[in-house]
Amino acid sequence: MSFFTRKIGIDLGTANTLVFVPGRGIVLNEPSVVAVSESENKILAVGLEAKEMIGKTPDNIIAYRPMKDGVIADYRVTEAMLRYYISKALGKWNFIRPEVMISVPAGVTSTERRAVIEAAVKAGAKNAFVVKEPILAAIGAGISIQEPLGHMIVDVGGGTTDVAVISLGGIVASTSVKCAGNRIDAGIIDYMKKHYNLMVGDKTAEDIKIGVGSAIPMDEELIMSVKGRDCLSGLPRSVEVKTNEIVRAIGKELREMIQAIKDVLQETPPELASDIIDQGITMTGGSSQLRNLPELVFRRTGVKAKLAENALFCVAMGTGIALEHLETYKKTVISKR
Repeated sequence: MSFFTRKIGIDLGTANTLVFVPGRGIVLNEPSVVAVSESENKILAVGLEAKEMIGKTPDNIIAYRPMKDGVIADYRVTEAMLRYYISKALGKWNFIRPEVMISVPAGVTSTERRAVIEAAVKAGAKNAFVVKEPILAAIGAGISIQEPLGHMIVDVGGGTTDVAVISLGGIVASTSVKCAGNRIDAGIIDYMKKHYNLMVGDKTAEDIKIGVGSAIPMDEELIMSVKGRDCLSGLPRSVEVKTNEIVRAIGKELREMIQAIKDVLQETPPELASDIIDQGITMTGGSSQLRNLPELVFRRTGVKAKLAENALFCVAMGTGIALEHLETYKKTVISKR
């Protein structure tokens, strides 16, 4: 790496953005949230600072996520967010325009892809490469994607679940559904409202999912006390929630995710299907860490599934590895404009 080109890999997610710098590893892991003041139309905070403000802001400040379902929903804010992450990652070198590699969901359209590239270049990148998430997740999970073997990757993030079969460095069959961590949280919010008349916020729903959530019923249930606002009286109150209730609450979302995996398995060529039975399914992404999710996948598809090491960081690590070996991966993964 010459002294004057810095390389940065960005896993631009719906829920979190991770920044990887070759040689230094993951230097940044912050929520993809931006706080904007309405009156002056000015950006006040990005990342962690902004996430703290969600649901707690006065009327004139809005904290929102510019990435919806893994793609850019608000262009200007995404650009500001990228600029913040790039300059934070470069530190004192931020006068150098870096080469940036950004992950996008497998189902992204060419317009959406161009939006990401343009936002990155406007935010100070010299060159921007866009690579599909499942490929980066596979590289980051340590799968050698160049060989003629079928590998199945299921990347469950905040906004999208990407399912892809990869062979010879390319995607053979894939689908991307807008059902992942955020939808699971929404399912929990609905359930709390219907069954307990209790309003809880996104953050509490996420805490419940991490605290007691599971993909299949458990014999020894976990219990958690949940605080929220009573729908009828409007006063704060707390209730106890158990694991198996949450399993029921998120059943619909889990079925949708499993269906996506089945769809891709059905369009996989038979030769690769037999590889996948041998190799199993590799699960990456933050929301794949839901208790017993690999077990649910195995029960519904008959293919064994395993959680990748550092599931949350696979895509970001993949950007780093692909950047360090740009020449190797250039022909298989990178689509410039």
